[in-house]
Amino acid sequence: MKSHKIPKFLKFLKPLTALTLLSLVACGGGTPTGTSSPAATTSPATTDTGKFTVGLIMVGPRNDQGWSQGHYEAITEYVTQKVPDVQVEYVDKVNPADRPNVKGSQVADDLIAKGAKLIIFNSDDFKDDALATAKKHPNVTVIHASGDYAWQEGKNFKNVSNLGNFMPEMEYGRMLSGCVAALSSESGKIGFLGPLINDETRRLVSAAYLGARHCWQKYRQKDPSTLDFKVTWIGFWFNIPGVTLDPTKVADEFYNGGYDVVISGIDTPEAGVQGKKAAEAGKKVQFLSYGLKSGCDTAPEICLGVPVYNWGPAYAEAVQKTKAGGFKGEFIWGKPDWQNLNSPDTSSIGFIRGKALTEANGKFLDEFIKGLGDKSINLYQGPLKFQDGTEFIKAGETATPQQIWYMPQLLEGIQGASK
Repeated sequence: MKSHKIPKFLKFLKPLTALTLLSLVACGGGTPTGTSSPAATTSPATTDTGKFTVGLIMVGPRNDQGWSQGHYEAITEYVTQKVPDVQVEYVDKVNPADRPNVKGSQVADDLIAKGAKLIIFNSDDFKDDALATAKKHPNVTVIHASGDYAWQEGKNFKNVSNLGNFMPEMEYGRMLSGCVAALSSESGKIGFLGPLINDETRRLVSAAYLGARHCWQKYRQKDPSTLDFKVTWIGFWFNIPGVTLDPTKVADEFYNGGYDVVISGIDTPEAGVQGKKAAEAGKKVQFLSYGLKSGCDTAPEICLGVPVYNWGPAYAEAVQKTKAGGFKGEFIWGKPDWQNLNSPDTSSIGFIRGKALTEANGKFLDEFIKGLGDKSINLYQGPLKFQDGTEFIKAGETATPQQIWYMPQLLEGIQGASK
C-alpha cells in the first residue's frame, strides 16, 4: 500500500506538457515497442512485433535498492524469463517531487498508446490513477501493487473487472525482522526507520514489534516490558530535502542513542550506510534492510537480514491470463510458502539471512518460522491493545484480515506516532 503523498505546496508547481510526458515515457527505458497504438483499448494483446508489452509505473527510481527496484527486477528479470515474448516499458520517479503535477493516469495513457496491454502501478497513492485507467481502458489489464479496490470484502470495493490489487503478506516478513532484531540486540533497544504513516506502515511496524516481543520473551527469556521498540517516521519512502526528515540523521540518532539494531522501512539504504559508519567508529550495531535480496550488500558484516517481496509469480500469472484473454480483477494478498520461504516461484515473501545473524539465533529463527507456518504461533491472537489503550483484539480471538489491513493505530508497546 505504498503512498507518495507530498505536502500540498508541491502540487501547485507548473504542470508538464503532454510532449514532456511523452518524452518521460521514452526515457523510461525497458525494451522499446517500436510501435504506437492510438486505439490501445481495442488492439490485440501483442503488438505488431509479436511482443506483449507491460507498462510499469514506479514511484521511485528503478535502482533505489528497495521497493521500486524490486518491482523492476520482477518484471524485467523474472517475468521476461518465465513468459515468452514479453517486453517492458517503464517510467520511474513518478511522484510530486520528481515530476510535479504528472498524474500516473497520464503516464499510463502514454504507455497504452505505445502498445502496453498490462499496466502496473506500484504505489498506494496511485490507487485513483489505477481506477481511472482501468475504467478508461477496459481492454487493458491494470494491476495496482497494494490498494483494495478489487477486494470484495474490503472497505473500498469497486466493481471494475480489469483492475486487480496485488500485495504479498509482508506482515510475516516483518515479524521475522522483528524476531531477528530481538534475538540479536544486546541493549533491547530496537529502532525502526519508518517512511510515512498509513494503514500499511502501521500494520508492518506493528508486525515487526509483535515478532520482536515474541522472540524477546520466548527465546531470550526477557520481560517484554524491557523491550524498547521505537519508530521514527521520515515522511516519505526516501529522502526529499526540505520536505522529509533526513534518514541519514534519523539513523544516526538511533545508533548514537544506544539503539543497537535498526530496522529499515524505507526504500533507500541509509540504515546500512550509517550503521557501517557507526560500526567503524567502534559501536556494536547491526541492521536489517528492506525489500530487495541484495539489501545486505551495503554493509554485509553487520547485516542481520532482509525481508523481501516476491512480485514475480503474481505478475507472470497476470501476463499469462491477459495474453489468453482471461484476466479478471482480483485482490491477491499473497501468502508465504512456509516449506520453502525463499522459493522464487511459490512464496510471496522471503527472508534473506545476513552474515551477522549467528548460528544459534538462526536456529531460533527456524523455530519461529516453523511455528508461524504450522500456526502453533499466532501473533494476531488477543488480547492486543492499541497505543491509546483501546482494544484491538479480545482475549481468545484472532484478528480478521480486515482488522489487520486497516490498522488505525500502532500497537501498545511501540514508541512513535500513529498518525
